[in-house]
Amino acid sequence: MNATAGAHQGAAQGSGPLRLGTRRSKLAMAQSGMVAAQVRQVTGREVELVEITTYGDVSREQLAQIGGTGVFVSALRDALLAGHIDFAVHSLKDLPTAAPEGLVLAAVPVREDPRDALVASGGLTFRTLDRLGRPARIGTGSPRRMAQLNAWARGHRLQIETVPIRGNVDTRIGYVTSGKLDAVVLAAAGLNRIGRLAEASELIEADAVLPAPGQGALAVECAASRPELAAQLAELDDPFTRVAVTAERSLLAALEAGCSAPVGALADLVADGQITELRLRGVVGTTDGTELVQMSITGPVPASDGEARALGRELAAEMLAKGAAGLMGERTP
Repeated sequence: MNATAGAHQGAAQGSGPLRLGTRRSKLAMAQSGMVAAQVRQVTGREVELVEITTYGDVSREQLAQIGGTGVFVSALRDALLAGHIDFAVHSLKDLPTAAPEGLVLAAVPVREDPRDALVASGGLTFRTLDRLGRPARIGTGSPRRMAQLNAWARGHRLQIETVPIRGNVDTRIGYVTSGKLDAVVLAAAGLNRIGRLAEASELIEADAVLPAPGQGALAVECAASRPELAAQLAELDDPFTRVAVTAERSLLAALEAGCSAPVGALADLVADGQITELRLRGVVGTTDGTELVQMSITGPVPASDGEARALGRELAAEMLAKGAAGLMGERTP
């Protein structure tokens, strides 16, 4: 990072470029580059990317085995607290649900498509989930996806095998192009941000597979000791995206599950005549798909983070009453 004390003082006082901390992956750099352009517009200052390696980037273990929660975040947060960077950009679904001491979530920009995408062999449009070969081998590093894909296949009397994988987008799609797997499932937003959404053969509807809480959204974080910077970054905030992901993450927190647990959630708008409400859907399941608790709750669009969190807690309580607690904590072998 090689940040000098003088450079830090200059950034803090409003001169010199702002330093944006980012992971080194192609997707992280693309996401951070998008935010950097927006920050340049609202602040009138240059923004330089500072690449930081996280534990999740160097570990070769399955994410479910190393805990998932925070493995892509901790190094960036440490750099923020040490003053080596001015702000950081994360994939919001990677953030632990507990609020970090000394940091503030300054902005949650407009969310991209939260759905999962199927990339099947050949990338042909007809290679949808229900038209893969039998038995189809589908790669994913997510217990959440495994649980729902297996449950979906069982419900449609189809045979699939979910295969745990890791790696960047190139590596994962490479399993398909090389013939090792019939398909992989990735976040549609990530594919779109690196210009590869056209390689998806199907966007999987949330009715079949609910995304991870916060999927498709970004988090812009800075030190709480920088209120002026936080106020500038807040110009990027999208109020609806924030209450939606707050409700989803509140559900996750109330279920006491980390991002490696098989939990899916999505808050979206539903129109009933003239009235628009927020629907929050949640799912918890065993990774083999044999047991699934899937429920939803609908209410007025939250006017505050507090109301959004209350909606998440309410749905979590209903899911726990239906047996959700016994389905969490599974780890993929």
